Amino acid sequence: MTYSLNGVAPLSHLGVIRAEGEDAAKFLHGQLTQDFALLGMNEARLAAFLSAKGRMQATFIGFKRSATEVLLVCSADVLPATLKRLSMFVLRSKVKLTDATAECALYGLAGDAAAVPDLPAAPWSKADKGTASVVRLHPADGYPRALWVGSAGSTAPAGAALDSALWHWSEVRSGIATLTTPLLEAFVPQMLNYESVGGVNFKKGCYPGQEVVARSQFRGTLKRRAYVAHASVQGVNVAAEVFSASDLEQPCGTVVQVANAPDGGADLIVSMQISAAEGPLQVGAPDGVPLTLLPLPYPLLDDI
Repeated sequence: MTYSLNGVAPLSHLGVIRAEGEDAAKFLHGQLTQDFALLGMNEARLAAFLSAKGRMQATFIGFKRSATEVLLVCSADVLPATLKRLSMFVLRSKVKLTDATAECALYGLAGDAAAVPDLPAAPWSKADKGTASVVRLHPADGYPRALWVGSAGSTAPAGAALDSALWHWSEVRSGIATLTTPLLEAFVPQMLNYESVGGVNFKKGCYPGQEVVARSQFRGTLKRRAYVAHASVQGVNVAAEVFSASDLEQPCGTVVQVANAPDGGADLIVSMQISAAEGPLQVGAPDGVPLTLLPLPYPLLDDI
């Protein structure tokens, strides 16, 4: 290996939605796939915002800055439409939703830089450091990682500079996808393994799309999962189709996230049919670039 995943990278591809008001957590609890009603100050939530048909419209890392303020970190390209859709449901709730991206500075911490005092090693734990909040993420290739969210213009977290391309690659290697515009409403949460990495709470109350998510989980109907894969060449695009050698007529999956690998080629998160995982795969076309599946970095929660 020719890389070292250690340092601090600015995350300009992310944006922040602020929910502020005495009903902030209650409102988000009723709209997203995770439990925000019981969200503590020392934890964060991975969550998704779904359509009524259970399809993912945005994914978030959410945490409280105070009892009446919750920040939701998402891909910047989905933020405007997501903010508009969420705002349609506010009605009489005592909460105000705003785009707080310009007010925030976001950094990814990896390796030694992620050794933040008082921040537990468990994913989705959170610690406040002055005006900044730090969230523990899932590791990548054994390297610890964290998300740092502070005020715009504040001093960046300590650590060597990390190439943003390496951070993007670490996101893919973590196996946890961030939804972007090309794939809006393409997946139910289980197709991206969200129920296995803390992104779905099956015990909470109703939210848009809940019945579809529950039916997929408890009736044994899961047919697609997310996988980490490697392509020997670069240039694979998000939303590219994946084909199995056993059926070159119909695609069996979709590229969800992709990043150049430091040792060459590209690594990808693909969502595809479970039945296709055993055979040879190619991406982009029936005669496209060969794909090699890599081990998932976390265990999957079985459907029931």
